[in-house]
Amino acid sequence: MRPLLAAALLIALPIAAARAEPADRLAAVTQAGVLKICTTGDYKPFTYLDPAKNAFEGIDIDMAKDLAAAIGVKAEFVKTSWKTMMADFTGGACDVAMGGISITLPRQKQAFFSVPVMVDGKTPITRCENVDKFETITQIDRPDVTLVVNPGGTNESFARETMKAAKIDLFPDNTKIFDEILAGRADLMITDASETRLQQKLRPGLCAVHPDQPFTFAEKAYLLPQGDEVFKAFVDQWLHLRLHDGGYRKISAAWLG
Repeated sequence: MRPLLAAALLIALPIAAARAEPADRLAAVTQAGVLKICTTGDYKPFTYLDPAKNAFEGIDIDMAKDLAAAIGVKAEFVKTSWKTMMADFTGGACDVAMGGISITLPRQKQAFFSVPVMVDGKTPITRCENVDKFETITQIDRPDVTLVVNPGGTNESFARETMKAAKIDLFPDNTKIFDEILAGRADLMITDASETRLQQKLRPGLCAVHPDQPFTFAEKAYLLPQGDEVFKAFVDQWLHLRLHDGGYRKISAAWLG
């Protein structure tokens, strides 16, 4: 082979390889034909893994399927937990994480967020006869009060940062945690106002405490790869359209009534 031809081939090979490699997550997802979504499956009405069907359901599950359809690919769900979600996501287990995820600065250090989907905040839920007893942090933060929380998420973070005297009881199953309050093994839980509104419907005897005036301000959004402006721009535009064309409202109504 002539030297000039060999040199030209050596230059061309890396260029061809670079062209074959997707330049961003949107291109990679399109090429793979699958959008992988990390989700906990334990947070109604956003994400729930139905054991009878062995299938995920909820507002953000339907939104994830809609996002996949907008890209033109299939949706594939990856089970995670609140404790391991960031490690799973940054470790490459999925392309996006969805399911009632609150925007926090620690999470923002490791990933991008989409534009917010909704405004939320932490508020108590307790047995209905005790609503007047747990309206303030001062009323809750007492040695004779037991606060139940699920491990690894913003509920535990809020409890540990705020409570100095109350007993904090970790309960690992977020799908059954509210039964601990009904059974009297815990006095209350502090979680997102959106969840308290749903759980008081699902579990008669439980009542949300001032869900319209939560202790904190928070927004929910979807977790996206850090630094990938192309993928974020696509997801943000898709979400902007769904928030204004009635798509998100229709999906939410199917779960919240």
